[in-house]
Amino acid sequence: MEHTATRKDEPMEQQGAGRTVRRAVVTGGAGFVGSHLCDRLRAEGAEVVCVDNLLTGSTGNLSGLDGDPGFTLEVRDVCEPFDVAGPVDLVAHLASPASPLDYARHPLETLRAGSHGTANALDLAHRKGARFLLASTSEVYGDPLVHPQPESYWGNVNPVGPRSQYDEAKRYAEALTTAYRTTLGVDTVIVRLFNTYGPRMRRGDGRAVPAFVTQALAGLPLTVAGDGSQTRSLCYVDDTVAGLLAAAAAGHPGPVNLGNPVELTILDLARRIRDLCGSDSPVGFVPRPVDDPGLRRPDIALARAVLGWEPVVDVDKGLAMTVEWFARLPAQHAAGSRD
Repeated sequence: MEHTATRKDEPMEQQGAGRTVRRAVVTGGAGFVGSHLCDRLRAEGAEVVCVDNLLTGSTGNLSGLDGDPGFTLEVRDVCEPFDVAGPVDLVAHLASPASPLDYARHPLETLRAGSHGTANALDLAHRKGARFLLASTSEVYGDPLVHPQPESYWGNVNPVGPRSQYDEAKRYAEALTTAYRTTLGVDTVIVRLFNTYGPRMRRGDGRAVPAFVTQALAGLPLTVAGDGSQTRSLCYVDDTVAGLLAAAAAGHPGPVNLGNPVELTILDLARRIRDLCGSDSPVGFVPRPVDDPGLRRPDIALARAVLGWEPVVDVDKGLAMTVEWFARLPAQHAAGSRD
């Protein structure tokens, strides 16, 4: 989808720091969060270049931008050096497998996305004089000993555990981003995304929301890990994207948490989704994965203070919209589909 930048809408004005984003590069832009970010940037007038190797992303996520003259999809691996012709105002680096099943299947690709991919995206931002946004993760906190988790907490991470490829890739990416800022003067910001959910999640990606929705709609048992007492804080994707844009607009370097401080147990989440699906699926308990975090809730005081951001979508409303989207999926979008 190679297009010319001719559009009627105005470029996105970055009010927080007086920036105007006329052209943005989004790595991993065919993924779940990345595709929503591409949509929002286009809606606000920025030309968008999406760079994605489609390992876990899908062109189906970008179908709403097909034929849009302000959108370009470049299918390439960011772990290899790359360039983008013309000016760039924002490089948003989201490229990485992000679900436990995906990074378990692709450990080397995950580590390379966090290391080589981050370096190549930073090099692009450096050459272009662009703002660089790193989409990091709450997984840098590991199985936290501090609750809720503020940005000042250093984390409790197993560097050789089954989740280490993702945790350590993101921790390294944060260190590399910081070094580019302090050594080379690149204008960077680090955001730590907590659990995000919404339309375009894949049924078979191993995360709780799509798993429970798929099971409830099919009348299958809801597979709750352990006793279900572990907690998560769920942020609807529209709120997450609004936070990403607020971070891109602000002058703050981060790291800054982006997430919803409303905390649910996994068992409560399963029951809420079952009710929203109108299902009578039983709850079935399965072994809990190794190093599965017991608690997860962001402290978002910094995001409120420096970004003027907080989530606005109620969890039950967001879950209802997500259930509705999954219910409309055609049959070929079965569990395990990448579309």
